[in-house]
Amino acid sequence: MKEVLLAAALALTAGTTTGTADASIRYLPASSPAPEDTAAPEDTSAPEDTTAPEDTTSPDETASPDTTASPFGPGCSALQSHLAGIKEQPVGTALSQVPELSMLSEAVTKAGLEDKLNSAEDITVFAPSNEAFEAIPKEEREKVMADKEVLTKALEHHVVEGEKTPTELEGATLKTLQGGDLTVKGSGEDLTVDDAKIVCGDVPTSNATVYIVDKVLMPK
Repeated sequence: MKEVLLAAALALTAGTTTGTADASIRYLPASSPAPEDTAAPEDTSAPEDTTAPEDTTSPDETASPDTTASPFGPGCSALQSHLAGIKEQPVGTALSQVPELSMLSEAVTKAGLEDKLNSAEDITVFAPSNEAFEAIPKEEREKVMADKEVLTKALEHHVVEGEKTPTELEGATLKTLQGGDLTVKGSGEDLTVDDAKIVCGDVPTSNATVYIVDKVLMPK
């Protein structure tokens, strides 16, 4: 009898367990659907312009090389240490800075022409060297130096308007501040003014171009 009751209890227990499992299966929530794969929004931004900016610099803004001509002539080598220092000075002052032109500078001072030369714009000066003055007999030279009017005319005969380049001088007849004429002969670096040879030419100052000559040019 005990065996029968035990078997019945086991059977009852098994049935209960099975029912519970079935119920668990029936009430198991359905799995959630996989989330929809939402595509990332398309990037419609314009690509960044990485092109290098165009160079709008005008050709005129580009620094041009210095094309200033160098002084020429056999007499320039002895003056080289002084020529660079007079480039920014007006010509009346510049003459006094060159030892080889000291006699000319003295004559300019005696004639009272230094300020006139300094204030002039764009002139060409034919500057006699000390050797050129010394070639004049001393008595005659001292006579001219003592006469301001004659000295002024003689000095103004060495000055013309405009800063002349060597090319512009070739074959030219030039009107001087004194009123006379100078005739240039030759070409290139071989030039004469009347009968004076240019020994160092195309020397720049702030307001003039200087050509050093080996003779004093006297008005006719």
